[in-house]
Amino acid sequence: MSLEGDVGPNYGGHKTGLSLPFIGQPVQGLSGFAMNRAADGSWFVLTDNGFGTKLNSPDALLSFHRMTPDFTTGKVARLETVFLRDPDFKIPFRIANEGTESRYLTGADFDPESIQYRDGEIWIGDEFGPFLIRATEDGRIVSVHQTVLDGQPLTGPDTPGTAVPAQAGKDFRVQRSGGYEGMALQPETGLLWAMLEKPLLDEAGAPEGDFLRVMTFDPAKGDWTGESFRFKLSEGATAIGDFNFIDATRALVIERDNGEGDQAKACAEGSTDHSACYPLPAKVKNVVLVDTATTDAEGNLRRIGHIDLLDIADPDSKALPGLASGSGPFTFPFFTIEDVARVDETHIMVANDNNLPFSGGREIGKAADNEFILLSVPELLSAR
Repeated sequence: MSLEGDVGPNYGGHKTGLSLPFIGQPVQGLSGFAMNRAADGSWFVLTDNGFGTKLNSPDALLSFHRMTPDFTTGKVARLETVFLRDPDFKIPFRIANEGTESRYLTGADFDPESIQYRDGEIWIGDEFGPFLIRATEDGRIVSVHQTVLDGQPLTGPDTPGTAVPAQAGKDFRVQRSGGYEGMALQPETGLLWAMLEKPLLDEAGAPEGDFLRVMTFDPAKGDWTGESFRFKLSEGATAIGDFNFIDATRALVIERDNGEGDQAKACAEGSTDHSACYPLPAKVKNVVLVDTATTDAEGNLRRIGHIDLLDIADPDSKALPGLASGSGPFTFPFFTIEDVARVDETHIMVANDNNLPFSGGREIGKAADNEFILLSVPELLSAR
């Protein structure tokens, strides 16, 4: 605990009040909700690779959890944590714990960012490969699948086998931290719809457009279907955070910019003192409803509507003390909002990845918590 975390120079350099290395492993970085719940009604919730990169996360064990948020008390119960391991040598490359008997996985091996629960098994979307990972409910790896688009494998700068020096756009097309941030399970077909977090790179190494690729995978066959689609980002959005179906064809997608912090505390234009303000406040944090059965001529999924997570009505003062802005709407102004799922006919649940200990968002000088919020959105969920 000798090195205090901070949000980085782009976000004002604010300290977060928590120092590395941690004693033990924190439960942090909530990066995905599974659409299907466990038998007891708890939610499968994923954490990411640890601290953002392969280099700083070889001591962070990869895991998923079963959690139950109680929106009456404002508490979240962690019922179980399951650590991923590869004792059967299913992973096709060396892992950090290669020489151990248990072969537990770490943040130097994968960056798990999306999760689904299907027929008693866990499916995880990874960012480093990007790979799809199939595991048992108790965390044992069953198989690992490389991404294929239009018959060609997709790789990134952190894919095992990418040789240095490597030229972006030629030697790899997936941006760093641009793999499967969202992976939805289609209820009727059982297909996995894997969505990249960021646009692919063209041959010049630049983003190919303002859209994200979506590929479909058949778990029953263990292979990609060959079909792909596009999700078009709205103006100002740079990435997505999660992706989950609500019925046979309609699905929720979180889209976001790279901002953090409430716009009410934005730094004045031209100011150089950022100690008490947000130089890059949150501006685009949406939950979008799409129709996967309808596409335009370019293959973009039809956007039906969206809600703005920076403009949430709270007429009954449901926000916990200290979380409300004090004036104006309730906001969810975090850098990475990475969890969304339908709860019932009128409600959705949203949560954030707090990037512990490197993100703020609620309070300057304090590390962000992981927050779960329950939103009443009957109009969005009934829209066609």
